[in-house]
Amino acid sequence: METAKGTDLPNLLEHLGYSVRRLGSRYHTTREMDSLRIKDRRTWKRYSNGTGGDAITFLQEFCGKGFRDAVTYLLEFNGHRARDSPVPRPRPTPQEEKPAFALPIPNQDQRRVFAYLQKRGIAPQVIRGFIESGLLYEDSLHHNCVFVGRDSAGKPVFASKRGTYDLGGSSFKRDAPGSDKSVAFRLPCDPALDWVAVFEAPIDLMSFCTLHRAVTSNAVALCGLYQGPLDTYLRENPHLKQIVLCLDADGPGQEATEKFREEYAQKGYTVSTRTPAHGKDWNEYLQQRGRTRERGDQRQAAAR
Repeated sequence: METAKGTDLPNLLEHLGYSVRRLGSRYHTTREMDSLRIKDRRTWKRYSNGTGGDAITFLQEFCGKGFRDAVTYLLEFNGHRARDSPVPRPRPTPQEEKPAFALPIPNQDQRRVFAYLQKRGIAPQVIRGFIESGLLYEDSLHHNCVFVGRDSAGKPVFASKRGTYDLGGSSFKRDAPGSDKSVAFRLPCDPALDWVAVFEAPIDLMSFCTLHRAVTSNAVALCGLYQGPLDTYLRENPHLKQIVLCLDADGPGQEATEKFREEYAQKGYTVSTRTPAHGKDWNEYLQQRGRTRERGDQRQAAAR
């Protein structure tokens, strides 16, 4: 079992036909799944949907294998018996038709979304502003948050669904079928401003807007670490000269920050970074800041 779990993932993925590339000294990713991060060659996480694990869970998630078949295959891959040809789940070819995009059906009210985001520390005014702008709503089936990405003409082309019930610190996350990942989630661009702020997740963008109320435009949430949405935003707004990278403070976020900084500086942009003072991302920092203030208010009240 330990042999199967300890399989070298970059080697396995190359054997399965993925195009693997290195990110910094500890991480790898693939061209086919840009939000995938392999750490120290043994564990993986896909940031677009929150899944992760070892080589066994990778074969279960992406190759459609059961637990026993996955273990057997990995033992064979590691030379315990003659290897069989891999049977990965077929991946779409460029010729296959992309599913049609459609927004999830909206709920009649936004109460669960409002309550969930307030619990995450987002200011009511910020939540209301995103809802009124058509960038956020509650779906009727599962009462998820739906973060809507609109193209330059204002047409919805992307939707990221986020569950409003966190279990053990994680919740449901998934893009709607047919979503255009090259747009993702963003605020409109003010032609009077020459900068754009870049975040990993919509909730981090909203957290930053809560901390900095003057920010109401010129921001992109990549919904992962795929830089396509930033490239699209820059292409549509050629007057932009400055990029402010506000990615997560964890390993993958900082690896991507260094990569983006070098790449966009070479393209002639002025690139700066902003990292939350505490916590792994802007929402965690916002919540910590709120708890600190609450404790301070309680001490002041007790001293009176």
